[in-house]
Amino acid sequence: MRRIHLDTDLGSDTDDLCALAMLLGWPDLELAGVTTTTDPGGRRAGFVRYALRLAGREDVVVEAGAEGTLGVPMVPFDFPDYWPAPIEPRPSRPGAATDLLCASASGGATIVAIGPCTNLAGLEIARPGLLASACLVVMGGHVPSARHGLPPCGAGQDFNVQQDPIAAQIVLERASPLLVPLSATVQVTLRASHLPRLRACGSLGSLLADQAEAHARDNRMADLAHRFPGLPPDLLNFQHDPLACAVAAGWDGVRIEDIPVRLERRGGRLLMSRRDGARPFRVVTAVDAPRFEEDWLKAVERASSVRPP
Repeated sequence: MRRIHLDTDLGSDTDDLCALAMLLGWPDLELAGVTTTTDPGGRRAGFVRYALRLAGREDVVVEAGAEGTLGVPMVPFDFPDYWPAPIEPRPSRPGAATDLLCASASGGATIVAIGPCTNLAGLEIARPGLLASACLVVMGGHVPSARHGLPPCGAGQDFNVQQDPIAAQIVLERASPLLVPLSATVQVTLRASHLPRLRACGSLGSLLADQAEAHARDNRMADLAHRFPGLPPDLLNFQHDPLACAVAAGWDGVRIEDIPVRLERRGGRLLMSRRDGARPFRVVTAVDAPRFEEDWLKAVERASSVRPP
C-alpha cells in the first residue's frame, strides 16, 4: 500500500479540498498525515479537520504548520467564506508540522506539496538532507509552455512557487521533486456536469459542489472559458492539486520527462526556464484528462462510502 503525506494550503482555492477528498477514496492508499502551510492561527488545519469529520476520517493526523512565508507573499492570504458554518481554528504546537513531515518522509511516505513550499523549506532547514532522500511531488512550475487554446502558464500564474519563492528555491535546489506544472494541470477541470455525481456523495461531495459553484462565480470562470477555446464551456475550476496528488499516488495517466531547468531569482520571483546543460527535473508534460476526471470522481464517490476499520 502506498503512503502519502499531504502538505496543503486548503481553505483558499477550492481544489485543495478536491485533492483531499480524492486521496481519502484512492484505492490502496494510506494518508500518512496532513500538514497545513501558510496557516495563520491554524485556520486551514481547522478546515481540514472539518472535511475529515464529514468523511468519517478523524483518524488522520493533522498539524498546522508555518503561519507565514519566508519573504513577502505574492498576494495576501485569502480565506473565502465557502463553508456552511464558522469553523474553529486548530493551531499546533511549534514544530509539530516539521516533526510530522519528518516522520512521514523517514517512514517512506511520498510527500505531495499542493501549496507554498514553506513547510518543506522549514523541514530542510531543521533536518538538512532529508528532502534529498524523500519521494517528493510538487504542484507548481511554469515550464514547458501551455498548449494552444489554454490559459497562460507563466511565472505570474504559478502561485505555489511565487507565494513563497525563497522557500520554493530551497526545496527545488536541495531536493529532487517531480514537478506537476501548470501546463499539465490546466488540462484537467472540474465542470458543472460533474455536480450531480458530487451531490450524490453525501455531505463531503455536496460541500465540494457548493464550493466549486461559489469559486466559479467569484472568479468568473465562465468568462475564462469563453476566452480560451481549449476549456470546457461549463468550467468551474482547474484540478491543479488533485492531479498532483494522483501522480503522487502512482496514477499512470501522465507522461513524465526529464527537462533541463534553470532557476533564477529576479524581481522577487523565482523564474524557471529550459536551458541546455541545466539540472534536469522530472516534469509531467502530458495528461489523459478525460480519464483523470473520471478517476477523480470515482475516488470521491469511494471516499463517501468507505469508512476506516
